[in-house]
Amino acid sequence: MRTSAPKLLPIFRSDVQGRLLALVFARPDEARSVSELARRLGVHVSTVHREVDRLAQAGILHDTRAGRTRLIEAGTRPAYIQELSALALKTFGPVPVLADLLGPIPGVHEAYVFGSWAERYEGIPGPLPEDIDVLVIGRPEREAVYEAANRARDITGMEVDVLIRSVEAWGSQEEGLIRAIRQGHLVPLVVTDA
Repeated sequence: MRTSAPKLLPIFRSDVQGRLLALVFARPDEARSVSELARRLGVHVSTVHREVDRLAQAGILHDTRAGRTRLIEAGTRPAYIQELSALALKTFGPVPVLADLLGPIPGVHEAYVFGSWAERYEGIPGPLPEDIDVLVIGRPEREAVYEAANRARDITGMEVDVLIRSVEAWGSQEEGLIRAIRQGHLVPLVVTDA
């Protein structure tokens, strides 16, 4: 299957390559099988094999064997690996995935990533987060929001914890959790003018 370079960041060979890198860089020390990567990306295993071959040859990915299973994790060889990781995650990682999934849901007035994932996204050093904290503001159908969170988990391989609050609750200073979230880093996913 021939794919073209993504329009948002055409330095990547293809959209599949960018999504593959984001998936691997989200958990760089976790080895995943080619078949798991293909399933999460929604592409054929042979496509992932070809991309992994190219990226492993450049040292961007590292592959090992466990019996007949080919395991993939982030490489460390190129000097630019941290910058590439940041670009791949910001362009193809959890933030754009969540924005695409939450944006169309009626009743979502605003949505943000907060907590440790937002801090890493903003470049603040620290351990890799185990999950992604998402604040949804508005009155959406809860089931639709949770379905979007589950779909994001399936795509990114990371748990997505959702907190839903009304516009009034977000504007109020009464709830301690809301005050704490406002004081931390917020990465916008959805912001409407309505």
